[in-house]
Amino acid sequence: MVLGDIMGFSESDYAYNQSRAHSADMFFIKARMWFWGSFTTLSALLIGNMMGVFDINIMGWLVDKLWNSWGH
Repeated sequence: MVLGDIMGFSESDYAYNQSRAHSADMFFIKARMWFWGSFTTLSALLIGNMMGVFDINIMGWLVDKLWNSWGH
């Protein structure tokens, strides 16, 4: 996977027994989690902001569909 190697290590590097993992390994696992968590959160907020600028209201559409499905 291309995105899996962006930080210089892959999933298979950390597939061994975590009970014997070195503390540095645990640090890199946590650093990777923080990196992708921050990236995903920032991306979702930016996409949501852009959707608001262009008046795209997905939640409103879903609620309208839900209420219309009960009405028929």
